[in-house]
Amino acid sequence: MSRVDNKINSNRLRSSNITVVISISLVLFLIGLFGIIILNAQKYSEYIKEQLVMEIYMKKAYDKRDIKTEEERHLKLLDSIRQLPYVAKAKYIDKETATEIAKKDLGVDTKNGLFEEDIFPPSIEISLKSDYVIPAKVDTIAQELSTIKLVDEVKNDQELMIEVYENISKITLWIIGFAVLFTIIAVILINNSIRLKIYAKRFIIKTMQLVGAKRRFILMPFIKEAFVLGLIGCILSLSVLFGLWYYLSIKIHQPIDVDQLLIVAGVVFTIGILITVGSTLVATWKFLQLRRDELYYS
Repeated sequence: MSRVDNKINSNRLRSSNITVVISISLVLFLIGLFGIIILNAQKYSEYIKEQLVMEIYMKKAYDKRDIKTEEERHLKLLDSIRQLPYVAKAKYIDKETATEIAKKDLGVDTKNGLFEEDIFPPSIEISLKSDYVIPAKVDTIAQELSTIKLVDEVKNDQELMIEVYENISKITLWIIGFAVLFTIIAVILINNSIRLKIYAKRFIIKTMQLVGAKRRFILMPFIKEAFVLGLIGCILSLSVLFGLWYYLSIKIHQPIDVDQLLIVAGVVFTIGILITVGSTLVATWKFLQLRRDELYYS
């Protein structure tokens, strides 16, 4: 009879461990997936910000000597602007190119002579690094660039920049809010799974305590088991997550960012281990504090 009972208990224990591991894996998979979304949303917002351009229009040269060396001086200025800490990209647009762009924007036939080549001044088109795409910083940068000797005027679409910045800020806040909410839900789900597992062993815990076992001696096996279960859950969730990530990266021809991979793996492992070990410690300690008669209705 004892062999049958041991076999039943062993099967129950195995089933309980499998249930806990599956629960942990599913929750950690969703956390990792949400982490990837957040990281890529941040990357995409940086890309959007760097698409906003600032136009630096050059002063018109009137002296014949200046006209001859005009483009050379503009290209030197372009090189110096590229070295500025807030510049992501910079491109020089000469008079001819500026005229062609204007004709195309206005829908004018490029073969007619309505436009003179000298109407549109040469300019330098720059894209700012995402960290600097903040309305206050953009104004400061525009003022700084306008003080350069060769520069006539600095223009940027201030309204569009403010709108993009505000929308990105709102989206980022919503994403962070959902991430925090989902993490709290994940903690609760994993904690409940662990508590149910410890609840099934509450009489064993109390029996060990009654025969004189120290609390540390009772806690250590449960903590070690929780660490192993959490580790297995992390490995399973990351295996599925990275497999899916790798498959999608091949489909969209986008290489996996190793830094993002390490961040997601670190977050998943940290959350998985901390929650499982912490929940086990709290749940076990609770039953150590209870009296024997309280175990029946705890």
